Amino acid sequence: MVSSGKILLTTSRNPTPKIRTFCNDLTRVIPKIVRVNRGKMSLDEIAEKALEQGADKVIIIDRWEGGPGKIQFFCIGESGLVRFPPILYVVGIRLQREFALTRLKPVHSLAITSTVDNSMQLADSLSKFLNFPLLIENETLLKYQVAMYISKDATRRVQTTFMLLPQKLEVGPRITIRRVEWEATK
Repeated sequence: MVSSGKILLTTSRNPTPKIRTFCNDLTRVIPKIVRVNRGKMSLDEIAEKALEQGADKVIIIDRWEGGPGKIQFFCIGESGLVRFPPILYVVGIRLQREFALTRLKPVHSLAITSTVDNSMQLADSLSKFLNFPLLIENETLLKYQVAMYISKDATRRVQTTFMLLPQKLEVGPRITIRRVEWEATK
């Protein structure tokens, strides 16, 4: 199968308004994302829907205590959805509307960069899954509209945020990650 580069984005079955807004924010900062309301779709039906939309990958935002709790990545294989590592366990998010700016239009180019050495595995994995370049800090980001920065916050938790370039203006969403799980457990 030839990769289309499109990614289907959906949620767990009962998303909250905050999760829906978070998904909308992601569609504005990550090119080639197609957002679909899940409704009562099973995982197999999500795979079918992705293929209908011309997508070969899926991101599912799961709910935990009213907000996004887990972000899972999948590729579409012959037997349906196949998990792509890692699984991100989210401790908090800050939506685009919480940043002081007007509504952001969807972007067409994205680069991923990491400012901490022990987050390079995460940055590399996201680069491969999203199919966007991973640049080291001093490489030029000028030809991209948005950069996905992976860093550590004041509490030493991994954090992912999106910056509008060339101004390096944070536009969000900002995702604070509690834990990164590399091996799938059932």
